[in-house]
Amino acid sequence: MTQTVDRIEATDSPQARVNAWLSRFEAALATRDVEAAATLFAVDSYWRDLVAFTWTIKTVEGRDGVAGLLGACLDGIEPSGFRTTETPTEADGVTEAWLEFETATGRAKGHLRLKDEGAWTLLTSLRELKGFEERRNTQRPKGVEHGVVRGRKSWAEKREEEQARLGYDQQPYVVVIGGGQGGIALGARLRQLDVPALVLERNERPGDSWRKRYKNLCLHDPVWYDHLPYLPFPDNWPVFAPKDKIADWLEMYTRLMEVPYWTSTEVTSASWDEEKQEWLVTVVREGEELVLTPRHVVFATGMSGKPNLPSFPGMDDFDGDQHHSSQHPGPDSYAGKKAVVVGSNNSAHDICAALWEHGADVTMVQRSSTHIVKSDSLMDLGLGDLYSERAVQAGITTDKADMIFASIPYRLLPRFQIPVYDAIRERDKDFYARLEAAGFRHDWGDDGSGLFLKYLRRGSGYYIDVGASELVADGKIKLAHGQVDHLTRDKVVLSDGTELEADLVVYATGYGSMNGWVADLVGQETADRVGKCWGLGSDTTKDPGPWEGEQRNMWKPTRQDGLWFHGGNLHQSRHYSLYLALQLKARYEGIPTPVFGLQEVHHKS
Repeated sequence: MTQTVDRIEATDSPQARVNAWLSRFEAALATRDVEAAATLFAVDSYWRDLVAFTWTIKTVEGRDGVAGLLGACLDGIEPSGFRTTETPTEADGVTEAWLEFETATGRAKGHLRLKDEGAWTLLTSLRELKGFEERRNTQRPKGVEHGVVRGRKSWAEKREEEQARLGYDQQPYVVVIGGGQGGIALGARLRQLDVPALVLERNERPGDSWRKRYKNLCLHDPVWYDHLPYLPFPDNWPVFAPKDKIADWLEMYTRLMEVPYWTSTEVTSASWDEEKQEWLVTVVREGEELVLTPRHVVFATGMSGKPNLPSFPGMDDFDGDQHHSSQHPGPDSYAGKKAVVVGSNNSAHDICAALWEHGADVTMVQRSSTHIVKSDSLMDLGLGDLYSERAVQAGITTDKADMIFASIPYRLLPRFQIPVYDAIRERDKDFYARLEAAGFRHDWGDDGSGLFLKYLRRGSGYYIDVGASELVADGKIKLAHGQVDHLTRDKVVLSDGTELEADLVVYATGYGSMNGWVADLVGQETADRVGKCWGLGSDTTKDPGPWEGEQRNMWKPTRQDGLWFHGGNLHQSRHYSLYLALQLKARYEGIPTPVFGLQEVHHKS
C-alpha cells in the first residue's frame, strides 16, 4: 500500500483537523472503501481495538494492518456516528481527541492521535451492547414492587431462592474458576449484564487469597490505580492498603454487588463436550461432588496463582522450615533464626524485610538482576499524571485514566516509559549507587523501559521499594548471588560452593503461566492448544517472540472454544473485565461475534 493521505492543513484548529479526519474516515467506511480508509493512517500507525470491531482484543500496525482489519470486519460492524466528546488538544505536532461512535450492535468510545501524515494511534473500545445495557443510572432497578401483593417475597427471600437454584436447578452460562480480585470483578460485571454466572473459590471466604498471605503484605500500587468496577474505594481509603483490609473489602464487595459466589469449592476436573458444546466441570463443594455444565469457563486463577516451586537435590534432607513464598506464614516464629530467601523480586523483598524486623538473620539469594524503583518516585513520575490525587483534581477519572493508558499501543509504550525511568534514575541516583555498592545487581529492563514493561512482558523481575532496599543497601539484609545447587540438613549450597546456614528457606521463585491450571484440570493437550498466557512477544528476557501486540490469551477468545483467561493486577481486573463480560454477554444473547485474528500459539508454557 503506497498511497498517501492528503495532509490536513496544520493551520486548522485541532477540532477542525479531527472533524475532517473523522468525516473522511466515516465516509470511507460507509462506502466500504478499505483502501481509502487505510490511507488516512500514517505509515507508522497503530490501531488498537477492544472488541468494538474485531470481537477480540487486537492491535494492527500500519496501513496494511488497518486494511486487513477493515476488510475482514467492516460488513458486520456497520460503524457510524463518529464524533468528539470534548475539545481536541494539540502538543508537539500531535492532535489528541476523545471519540464516541456506534456499531450495529453497540456503543463505543475511542481515542485518536493525529499527525500531519494521518492517524498515528487509534483506540476503539466497545462499552455497551444495544438493547442489553447495564441496569444502572436511568436503567437502575426499582428495587421494590409498590402496592399490596399477597404472598410477596422479600428481596432477601428472592436472593436466597436464586442462590439455592444456581448450580443445581439452573446451570450457569459461565463458570469462573477463581474467586480472587479478577473473578470477583468479572462476576460483578456479568451480574450487571444479567448473564447467569457462578464464581468458584476454594477458600472459605471471599478475600482469603489476600487474607491468607504473609501478614505484612500490602498493595504496592496506590489506591487510585486499584478501584474495582462500580464501587470505588472511599475517599479516606489508605494510599497503600494492607492485605487484610483488601480482603475485607473484597468480601464486602462480593456481597453488595450480589456476585453469585461459591466458597469452599474445589474444581477437580473440567472437560469440553464437543457434541453438546458445553463444559463438564466437576467440583467438590463443602464435601459434596457436583457437575456443572456451563457453556463457557473462565480461568481467573491469577497471575500469581500457580506457584513455581523448585526441586533442588537435598530438599528432603533439610531439617528446617521450607516453603514457597505464597505459603509463607509471616515472620513471627523466626526471631533469632537464620533465614535464606531464594529470589529478589517483590515477595522476596517484603519477606526479607519482615523477617529482619522480627530479629531474623536474613540472606537474600539473588539469582538474576532485578529492577528496583522507589515507591515515591513511581507514584510521582510513573503514575501521578493518571492515578493520583492530583490527577483526580485535574479531572482524570479512573475510567479516563484507564482509557489513556489503553490508548498507547504496546509497541509504542517503551517510547513513553523510557523518559520516565530516565528521570527516576537521575532523581534517585544516590540510592542506586548505594544499592550497587552493596552488591545488588540492578537493571532497568532490556531496553531501559522499567517496571511496567517488565510486568507486561514477563510479570516478574522488579520490586517497588517500600523500605527493603534500604536494608539491602545498608547490609542488614545480606546478599548472595547465583543458583541453588542443593540443600543439606542445615544449609543452602549455591552452584559456586557458597554455603548459607539456614533454619528457614523461602522460595520466592515466582509463578507459572495460567495455562498450567488448564493442564491440571482439563489436560495437557488443551493447555498446549491454547498456549502460554501473558507476555507481548517482545523478544526480551522471559518474553520470547514473535511479536503479539497484546497480552497472550488474556481477556479474549482462545484456541479452545468456550475457554477464557482473566487476570492481572487490580487495574487490569477492573478495566478488562468489561470487555470480557461484553464478549460473553453477546454470546449469551446470540449476537454474532466473528473473531478477527484469533490468538496464535507460539509457546505452550
